[in-house]
Amino acid sequence: MLLLAVNLIVPLFYIQTPEAQLTIAAMFAGAIMQSWIHAKLGFVRLLGIGHIFWIPLVIWLALRAGTIGLDSTFGIWLASLVLINTVSLVIDAIDVIRFLSGERSPTLSS
Repeated sequence: MLLLAVNLIVPLFYIQTPEAQLTIAAMFAGAIMQSWIHAKLGFVRLLGIGHIFWIPLVIWLALRAGTIGLDSTFGIWLASLVLINTVSLVIDAIDVIRFLSGERSPTLSS
C-alpha cells in the first residue's frame, strides 16, 4: 500500500510536474509487465522485474531531489519516493535473482 501511495496517489497532487508524470508512467508500465507475468506464471519472484522502470526514474529523481531540497512537501515526497522505491528495488533484485537461480514455483496460489 505504501508503494501505491507514493507512486500513484501522491503524484496526482503534483501531476503538472514531470516528476509526477514520469512516476505514474513508470508505475503503469510496471503494472502492465507484472500483469502479463502473473497471467503467464502466477505469483512468482520474477514479478519484481516489473519495477525495472523505476531504476532510471529513481536515479533521475535522486538528482532532482538534491536540487529541490526538503523544504517543501514536493521535496519531501521526492525524497520519500527515492528511498521507498530504492528499498523495493533491492528486494525485487533479490527476488529476481532467486527466480533465475531456480526458485520458480508460485509463492501464492493464483
